[in-house]
Amino acid sequence: MATASPGPMPPKGGPTTSLKAPATSSTNPESVTSSTGSKPSNSPRVTPPPSAPRRPTRPISSDFLSDKATAALIRRVLCAQHLADRGRSTPAPIQDLLPPLTSRNDVDLQLYALIAIIIKEFVQNWYTKITPDETFVAEIVQIIAHCTRALEQRLRKVDLESLLFDELPELLNAHIRAYRTAKNSVARPPVEANPREIYHSLWPLPALSPVPKSEDSSIIQAQADNESTYRQLLVRGVLAVLLPTEDLENECLTALVGQLFSELVIGNLIANKVSEPWLIWEGLIILARVAHTRGTVEASRLRNTSPAINLKAGYGISSPSKSKKGLYVQQAFWSLIQWGFIIVNSIRFIISTIMLSRTLPPRSNPTLIRQVDQASHGNRKESYHPPPTPEAYTQPVKVPIANFKFWSCVGNLLEIDTRMPWMSGALSMVQWGAVRGPGQLAGFNGMIDRLLSHHIHAYVLDPTRLPPLLRVVRGAVFPNNAPGASSLIPPSSDEQLAALRRRCANALLALVPKRVGRLYYSSSTWPWSTRSTNAPKGPSSRSGPSKGSSNNAAHNTNSTGEEVARVRLTEDGKSVRDSHATLTPEGSKRQFGETGVQPTEVGGDLQADMCDEADDEDESRIISEIDTDILDVFSDAYCNKHLVYGILELILVRLMPELAEKGITELWEERLN
Repeated sequence: MATASPGPMPPKGGPTTSLKAPATSSTNPESVTSSTGSKPSNSPRVTPPPSAPRRPTRPISSDFLSDKATAALIRRVLCAQHLADRGRSTPAPIQDLLPPLTSRNDVDLQLYALIAIIIKEFVQNWYTKITPDETFVAEIVQIIAHCTRALEQRLRKVDLESLLFDELPELLNAHIRAYRTAKNSVARPPVEANPREIYHSLWPLPALSPVPKSEDSSIIQAQADNESTYRQLLVRGVLAVLLPTEDLENECLTALVGQLFSELVIGNLIANKVSEPWLIWEGLIILARVAHTRGTVEASRLRNTSPAINLKAGYGISSPSKSKKGLYVQQAFWSLIQWGFIIVNSIRFIISTIMLSRTLPPRSNPTLIRQVDQASHGNRKESYHPPPTPEAYTQPVKVPIANFKFWSCVGNLLEIDTRMPWMSGALSMVQWGAVRGPGQLAGFNGMIDRLLSHHIHAYVLDPTRLPPLLRVVRGAVFPNNAPGASSLIPPSSDEQLAALRRRCANALLALVPKRVGRLYYSSSTWPWSTRSTNAPKGPSSRSGPSKGSSNNAAHNTNSTGEEVARVRLTEDGKSVRDSHATLTPEGSKRQFGETGVQPTEVGGDLQADMCDEADDEDESRIISEIDTDILDVFSDAYCNKHLVYGILELILVRLMPELAEKGITELWEERLN
């Protein structure tokens, strides 16, 4: 049998019964080690019938993302000329067979996997029907490797701190302002205003004009044609800068590569997928889940290492025999111990931070002129490097991290100016004092500035985070290393979309403590005050006092948030306080015990039920406000495309400043002439 030969995975001298392992692991390389390395069992399940179809019974797992399966895919698609070496016990590494894409082998492995999938599905499907020649694929790989190495050299000269935390948040902030302005138009019925037209007038982008309308298919087609032309112009500009001259003269090659990147990568993957609201909300859910998991692990670690917290949990259950005075003394004792641990840890953190900031190197000096390394590429294929002029290579001056647009973007997204103006003013005052005040601690190259820069490079710009990210993207876009049904499925109805949006709001709310969320969204005046058990309901997405109705029973809260008990008359003519429940003599005994006295300590069932109901109402209202305030800014795919194309343009201009100084036609004429 042809399938019984072990191929490149020979058995390691195990028992005779382990020779059946290669037949089942031909599509799963990692299962060979586990099957051959285990001891044979005397159970009759070890040797199934020879005619049993074992391959279809195995479900599709995540083994296609492993390094062995990824290397096998790359060898099969991109190294077809080296398939004769597969009989060797130790095949040559991937980095010896293919040209390097970047300076890291782990990044190259994931990038080559994506390139192999694209070439297999969108090039070899039709090219192998024309000719069996394999040199075409090798040439494509060489061109892509040349472009990626040139991009890496340019990326090293880009200020990634400013790009990620200053310029990109500025675009997001502009999107938020434009969307909320378009959504909250001053026009009132019967005058109607199209929010998309208002947004497009605030952020004009020729590729997305005219504004599509659902009732006119010709306008939709015209906008799609303009967008396709715009994508092709972007790709042609990139090719004019990165491709060698001899490859740029090949019209067939430039047309093929340009069509692949403009339609498949930018059009299908970036513009049409990333701009979808459901995908943005799914991404926020995933990020919130990861952050919440890390926070839970860190909290559990601190709880296990802090004896004060463990012992503090014991006094929550107190027996009725204990006196109130003893309980207060015990609480005060454990609170003192806990505050002592907090103060000691805070002092230690401040001292370690100061010592670390003194040893950190200063941030690079603010430069206005980009320098180009002419010897960064090979001699055979030279990239296009025009003379470095100040006009073409001007970059924004570096600013302190405390002045980055990231902070104002977060404040605008959370609407701090509207909900808590005093907090916005206080934070602005602290920011000004740290940057301009005595010592300029947060000024450029100050102590806080260098410390923040160090943490950004250590936790955000760490190159080791890129391979796992590329692996996750490949698994989501190409499941089982082929185009198919992604794990992120779009909602099929408006009800599912609303449920996804509410689930995203719930995930974001879980990132902050409950008291902080309730205080910020005005569920009570202060966390320690007597909170209302009947929160006002209303569709308003803003915080603040709600408009009261004529019926006082509809809103049972006063201006301080304290409960207003309703007074009613019983059948005997006695007035009692009604706290959202009708209490009869039998009911009072059933709820408060035989004494009929309402408990004042913790443990009353009625009070607990009322608090739980109020908590649910507050949480539901807060989730609705997060839904209508924060998540609503990403609810229109057409408006999201403005943001996506703006981000793409900014990244391309920072990598290739020539695109901002010269037109596409001028670049091509300069290269070809």
